[in-house]
Amino acid sequence: MRLILIALATALAAAPLAGYAQSTQTGEPKARDQKAVLVTGASTGIGRNITESLAAKGYFVYAGARKQADLDALNAIENVQAIRLDVTRQDEIDAAVATVKKAGRGLDGLVNNAGIATIAPITDTSEKEFDLVMQVNAYGPYRVTRAFAPLIIEQKGRITTIGSISGILASEKLGVYAMSKHAVEAFGDALAAQMEPLGVQVSIVEPGNFDSEIGRNATQRSGKETGFADRSQYEKPDAVAVAVEHALFGEKPKRRYMVVPNQQEAEWTIRKQIEQLVQLNEGQSYTYDRATLVKMLDDAMVNARPKSP
Repeated sequence: MRLILIALATALAAAPLAGYAQSTQTGEPKARDQKAVLVTGASTGIGRNITESLAAKGYFVYAGARKQADLDALNAIENVQAIRLDVTRQDEIDAAVATVKKAGRGLDGLVNNAGIATIAPITDTSEKEFDLVMQVNAYGPYRVTRAFAPLIIEQKGRITTIGSISGILASEKLGVYAMSKHAVEAFGDALAAQMEPLGVQVSIVEPGNFDSEIGRNATQRSGKETGFADRSQYEKPDAVAVAVEHALFGEKPKRRYMVVPNQQEAEWTIRKQIEQLVQLNEGQSYTYDRATLVKMLDDAMVNARPKSP
């Protein structure tokens, strides 16, 4: 019997179905030469752009969304299968895992994109609103990654989380949002250390200001005019989708991708990192002089890639 099974496997490998994997759940052949990716928060803005971009390039995208109208719209896109997925609900996450497993494609990439903002000073933010932002922006990537990690590890795939330059910066009215995105920075670094020995690469994509619904949704939830609702003056997030594709499928993915629409936002972010370095270094017991700091910078830049992919 064992010899028969080996012969059958050899014959199948040489047959026209080469490049396909048989789904044990459905009995239907599933393409394995088409990379599969899950994108959370795919209904609008950055998530929708990522979904459409990857699908147009031939990747198969499981697109997570919460509302039926959004699910229907996503299902109408070629190479996209919409999945009902609220990242604050473990039952929907578990159901999404079951759906992906049943399809038999495996999972080559995970994009933790779902996110919300709240627009108010920290002390004016209710505990309920604070908790909601953290549930989506910090707990969400943790829950989804934890659930899908076995599938990603099996494929030696990649995990990308959408952070923000607010993970480095912080402003008066975006304090809670910035807190959640600072958490994403730690999440990405810790996860990368855990996953690297398993053959899984981890990246964080940190967009600046792009056109999205995040401000409008925050304004509607608060019931107050915030001045952040209309973001149509900003560019479409096409550059973010390019960075995500490189993080998922590029030959040498980066740990961090800062993607901003102009030089000013890049300078704000880099300057803030330098200010924090100086603040950490000043007046402490083991303060480094300028020459040593410059040497540290030079050492860190040895393998850096200054230009965008």
